[in-house]
Amino acid sequence: MANNLQQPAPQGTRLGELWEVFPENAAATADGVLTLGGVPVTELVAEYGTPLHVFDDQGLRDQAARFRHGLHEQWPNSDVLFASKSLPIVAMYQLAHEEGLAIDIAGGGELQLALAAQVDPERIYFHGNAKTDAEIQMALDAGVGTIIVDNFAEIERLERLVKKPQKVLLRLIPGVDAETHASQATGGNDSKFGLPLDQAAEAIKRMQAHELLQFEGVHLHIGSQILNTHQFSEAVRKISGVGTFNTYDIGGGLGVKYTYEEKAPNVKEYLAAITDAAREVLPGAARVLIEPGRSLVARAGVTLYSVVAVKETGKNFVAIDGGLADQMDVALTGQRYEAVVANKLNEPWTKSAELVGRQCESGDLLVSEAGFPETEVGDIVMMATTGAYSYTMTNNYNGALRPAIVFVKDGEHRLVARRETYEDLLRLHAPALGE
Repeated sequence: MANNLQQPAPQGTRLGELWEVFPENAAATADGVLTLGGVPVTELVAEYGTPLHVFDDQGLRDQAARFRHGLHEQWPNSDVLFASKSLPIVAMYQLAHEEGLAIDIAGGGELQLALAAQVDPERIYFHGNAKTDAEIQMALDAGVGTIIVDNFAEIERLERLVKKPQKVLLRLIPGVDAETHASQATGGNDSKFGLPLDQAAEAIKRMQAHELLQFEGVHLHIGSQILNTHQFSEAVRKISGVGTFNTYDIGGGLGVKYTYEEKAPNVKEYLAAITDAAREVLPGAARVLIEPGRSLVARAGVTLYSVVAVKETGKNFVAIDGGLADQMDVALTGQRYEAVVANKLNEPWTKSAELVGRQCESGDLLVSEAGFPETEVGDIVMMATTGAYSYTMTNNYNGALRPAIVFVKDGEHRLVARRETYEDLLRLHAPALGE
């Protein structure tokens, strides 16, 4: 960290508690301007405008290394897959591939992004509970290394379409009800993903009987934003009861710290929970896979906004130039995020603000009761820990445009996805315009 940068904790704020949810390489200048990867947010906003997604490039790489090296130390015959639904952008596919991670995709679009990033197709794992003929054919044509089969209809599709040897895994329903938001739980008996254990034997036998389907093992995923590592141990024990195979994919789901009160396991604690259980119940020679997504990218990403209006009515409202169009996860899961006025970090928090967006919904509330200083039009607001799923769920509510994405590192910044334009927005409607 440069000598003129610091991580202050001014009196009258709780800023000192927030540095651990900000990107690893976040700091502040002496006059209270937030820096990301050594770049002041004022410089980023002047160059690229707002809303703007910003990622700590080195933070992403360091977290990827923690997963890859940490798992290999505990279980050498292993691999780490980047769960790309959390941040499906070409730059992240490139970074994950450079850092030695395999890639988890769940649709044709994600496959095309990964291939555009020059990811080795053999290192791609294709998930999804409703893959179409066209998507399966696309994967087969591309040489995707492994397809994770979800159901009997998919087995039938593969039997019809496969023309050369294809590695497959079977997704199971482990019967583990994850302690998370209902929309993020995927391992309970009512899950739409995978087959229950009592149907798995038939599916496995059918794939093993096909001369071109190379059955490697089983996969599970119990959910997302899970803060209790014992549930991962439980999942490993559940998956062990299905049979002895070459590969066991434990999925992802490790939660992250979003706000003051949350406590999240670190990577080392998460890996210990998985590998300790694996040593007890899995074959010693088996290959173990994990699929971090949120826990890889969430902390490294933030979103910058400009304040458009400040008003006192029933409450103190601070309105910004983004909202549900670029932070849909807030409304879907009720997850609390934290925000700061990023150009006034040294000023005391004298206001309790309702940080609201510009979409025409009363539910467009991004952060309630945020601790803010006196805030003015033109100030820069930073929402922390938005690296996972924010861009994934971006939409055009009220004609909003998808924000640009910038990676920062060592005082440098680079544009990795441009801002959507109104011309882009209209392009899909060309038939109605007679074009």
